[in-house]
Amino acid sequence: MVDLRSDLARVRGLGSAKDGVHHWWVQRLSAIALVPLGIWFVVSAIKLAGVPLPAFKLWLNTGANVFLMVLFVGTLFYHLKLGLQIVIEDYLHVEKTKVVALMLNTFATIFVGAFSIFALVKVAFGG
Repeated sequence: MVDLRSDLARVRGLGSAKDGVHHWWVQRLSAIALVPLGIWFVVSAIKLAGVPLPAFKLWLNTGANVFLMVLFVGTLFYHLKLGLQIVIEDYLHVEKTKVVALMLNTFATIFVGAFSIFALVKVAFGG
């Protein structure tokens, strides 16, 4: 049988899952967001080195510090999830193992990230 479709028509729908570019952009944007947030975090950590817990709580409740800290932690864990996803997809070749690893990656980063944000909010606003 003769196939009269063009080369482009024959390969359309094959290859990528059509979300590779989006994943690439989101990973780059989260990395860019982590630059100023990371600098802010390091400078804050240096300033707060050795302060007692009440002083840290006061700092966390001052200005936008709790917001920036939550933004930093959330972006950090999201970027971690994206990076680990790429490593898993590229280096695990057994499909079952890959699916389990991707699920563990998603659940672990969501759980630890949410727990970290919960802890920050609890320290900032609760006992």
